[in-house]
Amino acid sequence: MLTKRFNTSSYSFIDKLKSIDYFMILVVMLIGCISVFAIYSTEGGHFSYYTKNHLIRLVVFFSMFLVLSFIRISIWYRYAYIFYLIGLILLILVLFFGISASGSTRWIDLYLLNLQPSELMKIAIIVSFARYYHRIQNAEIQNYKFLLQPIILLIIPCYLVIKQPDLGTSILIAGSGIAIIWLAGLNIKYFVYSSLALLVSLPFAISILKPYQKSRILTFFNPDRDPLGAGYQIIQSKIAIGSGGFYGKGFLKGTQSYLEFLPEKHTDFIFTLFSEEFGFLGSMILLLLYVLLVYRIVRIGFETRSFFSRLYCFGFASALFLYVFVNIAMVVGLLPIVGAPLPIMSYGGSSMLSIMLGLSIVMSCKIYSQDQISNY
Repeated sequence: MLTKRFNTSSYSFIDKLKSIDYFMILVVMLIGCISVFAIYSTEGGHFSYYTKNHLIRLVVFFSMFLVLSFIRISIWYRYAYIFYLIGLILLILVLFFGISASGSTRWIDLYLLNLQPSELMKIAIIVSFARYYHRIQNAEIQNYKFLLQPIILLIIPCYLVIKQPDLGTSILIAGSGIAIIWLAGLNIKYFVYSSLALLVSLPFAISILKPYQKSRILTFFNPDRDPLGAGYQIIQSKIAIGSGGFYGKGFLKGTQSYLEFLPEKHTDFIFTLFSEEFGFLGSMILLLLYVLLVYRIVRIGFETRSFFSRLYCFGFASALFLYVFVNIAMVVGLLPIVGAPLPIMSYGGSSMLSIMLGLSIVMSCKIYSQDQISNY
């Protein structure tokens, strides 16, 4: 009979402080500081609405990250499915009581914050999948009956997010879940068969897309087909990035941004503004910080004793890499335009909340790296 037991190793407060990954905290702080200056630049050098809100959220959620890091990793394991269920309930509430903006209904008014539940679901999927595969032995992972449950857990939130509609976020949620399944050790043949099935069904999937989504795909292949409409964002983004050159035009000197040619510069296109002002060199430094952050998360995963912690760290690192890759590939024209904020950099409370929450669980894995979680 399986017992519900966790490793109960005692940690003194000093032990916990010594176990903190201070280098990871430094990297997060550096990206956060850069983000404040970038948002400040989007407002023409004025400390106004977006800059104030972004700074407040950064301070609040960064503090939350530090505090939640001390929650024992076994607690995150124990309530993983509850976390998923809360995210699912919030997604359902969005359909009935959500706030609409720009043709989409993605937010719930919590008075202090307009919460976007789909951002929380990105983390909930990783946590719940890490728990699920923690309980399954390697040999059982290949069994069909153990593949059905995670697929259902993944399809439901993706469908609810698509209904908002928010195709970009649903793809990122799906990507996070698939990354965990891959890391858990599922045979590659399942991914090959799934990819073939996706290719076959692609024409049918495209047929049910909304007109603006089809337009984005067509614009991706040929932005000049509608330079003043669907192709406007990507054309202006490429011009801004290219005009930055190697060293950039300088802080607060981005002409594409200041002359209002670049739309959504404080959210999805924040990297474009940064590249114009700081050029290729600045962009590489920012990307290096993201690489270091992903590296530290992966390293923490290798240092932990429990399979749950290891799987979570590897899954979150993969998801973070995916978020950064999709955003940058989008603004340089390598992918169609989708709603994909750049982690920490982009303006948005829900995105900041989810990333800091995800990082706090990673830090919990580091502090309690010697804990072993029993299967139950």
